[in-house]
Amino acid sequence: MGMSVGQSGGRGTRGHRRRGRHHGLISEINVTPFVDVMLVLLIIFMVAAPLLTVGVPIDLPETQAKALNADTQPITVSVNDKGQIYLQETEIPLEEIVAKLEAISKTGYEERIYVRGDKSADYGTVMRVMARISAAGFHNLGLVTLQEQDS
Repeated sequence: MGMSVGQSGGRGTRGHRRRGRHHGLISEINVTPFVDVMLVLLIIFMVAAPLLTVGVPIDLPETQAKALNADTQPITVSVNDKGQIYLQETEIPLEEIVAKLEAISKTGYEERIYVRGDKSADYGTVMRVMARISAAGFHNLGLVTLQEQDS
């Protein structure tokens, strides 16, 4: 008695069609997990990289010098508190420094050589090491220190 045949409960045919529509596969890549993993890896490498640079434990003196920017792996000669001398991470006697550095210079290395001396090391030993490096033909030397902390 007053009801029309074309409408069913106020939805009409339009509402029924929405419910039955099939959606295709989503072809977008969700990069959020990838970005999260990359950020975590970045943080891990930022923390771990300074720990991997030099393996000889030396208590460096503190100065007010600024940090240096180095793009390549520098050659370091270290003198620990016992007077032992290391080229990179390998212990060598004082007499072999010139021969080793001359062999390195033949490969075309012309960068600065960094000398790391423990603050408890004998000053004379550090100076003898620097003289040997200079005798090998390397006149661009740098002394490695820690930056002073304001207390």
